Amino acid sequence: MTTIRTTAESRKHRRPALAAATVVLVVAGVSAASFWVAGPTAAAPTAVGPAVPVQVALPSVQEVPVYLDGLGTVQANYTVNITPRVDGELESVQFTEGQEVKKGDLLAIIDPRPYQAAADQAAAKIEQDQADLANAQYLLAKDEKLSQQQIVTQEAVEQQQSQVASVTAQLAEDQAAKEAADISLSYTEIRSPIDGRTGIRRVDMGNQVHTTDATPIVTITQTQPISVVSTLREDDLSAVRDAMKSGPVEVIALSMDRSRTLATGMLSLIDNVIDQNSGTIRIKSTFENGDDALWPGQFVLLRVKQKTLHQAITIPSSALQRGADGFFVYVVDGNGNAAFRKVTPGSTENGRAVITTGLTGNEQVVTAGQYRLDAGTHVSVQQSSFSATQKE
Repeated sequence: MTTIRTTAESRKHRRPALAAATVVLVVAGVSAASFWVAGPTAAAPTAVGPAVPVQVALPSVQEVPVYLDGLGTVQANYTVNITPRVDGELESVQFTEGQEVKKGDLLAIIDPRPYQAAADQAAAKIEQDQADLANAQYLLAKDEKLSQQQIVTQEAVEQQQSQVASVTAQLAEDQAAKEAADISLSYTEIRSPIDGRTGIRRVDMGNQVHTTDATPIVTITQTQPISVVSTLREDDLSAVRDAMKSGPVEVIALSMDRSRTLATGMLSLIDNVIDQNSGTIRIKSTFENGDDALWPGQFVLLRVKQKTLHQAITIPSSALQRGADGFFVYVVDGNGNAAFRKVTPGSTENGRAVITTGLTGNEQVVTAGQYRLDAGTHVSVQQSSFSATQKE
């Protein structure tokens, strides 16, 4: 009996508690629904983000040269190995290594005494022949006179005429021998055949030299003017030929790191055959090289001026971006927002890229800060690289 009464009282106390819990759950559900419908923006509106700082530049309209680049090797116009033309002792050397010499300058002397003796002997033989010829001519004149008086036969006269002809021929032969001896004597003085610069001396004085020696006494190279032989792609052949038809083609020789301009010259010729193994064409250029900036055997980067673009629109190359659909740039519109502009670039020279299509030349082009931009992004121009360039 006691247990039944206790249970009844518990149920009576639970009912108010359940009602209160139900009210709390209803209130919480209504609050959550209100938050979900209104959203966080309704509770606290989001502030607009700050403008993205960028640098801009104005396109420039200018004359732009277009170059074709190729690797080249400097070659002397003339290279002469100085070797002896007669045998003998190298008596003296008249040049210093690395000396600039002119055509005809004395370089070395081979002992001339044997050749001087041969020349003197030939001269003496000529004198003997001249005396013999004079005597033969005198006897011929005498026999012809006696033949008219019937004292000497005609046969004797003809024999004397033959003697005169023989001595005359001997005289001509000995004169030729004298000329040969004089030539050999002149070869004992070795002279420079060209203007140029001497290299390292290979034979010292006191050595016996021969015409068959493979080692030259010295090598002379002409460095003023000088040539550069370089290569271009075979696809560039028509462009180079068209440039040559228009007039002299300017070429520029640069150091391999492009940091220095070594010399400026002119294109001389295009080789008459394309290298099928490499698909390249060789060209030869000539430089005055008055300051010896180019040296035989030196590697250079050769730039051939193909043409000049007139009134070309150029922008800093840093403004040019590349995407999945090609090249593009960001420009700043009148509202200060970034706008996407697809462009077609041309050649790049001295840090500026030629734009063939896509720009009119009046836009502000973003040159720095593009990585934070998208179409419509509000920007803040921090510095105009164009203005900074103009001030410099």
